[in-house]
Amino acid sequence: MLNKNLRKNSVKLSDVHRANIQKRLEHRLEVARSNGDENLIRILEAEMRQI
Repeated sequence: MLNKNLRKNSVKLSDVHRANIQKRLEHRLEVARSNGDENLIRILEAEMRQI
């Protein structure tokens, strides 16, 4: 039972972590677009595809 709960919490934490990374990446991409930084946009878009 304890192992099952630990696994469940670990999955939840992993999902939250992934969502936070994606949220920060989307914000960085938005800023790069507003600044017209084409190189950074390409890099961030490549990171988005890897997630």
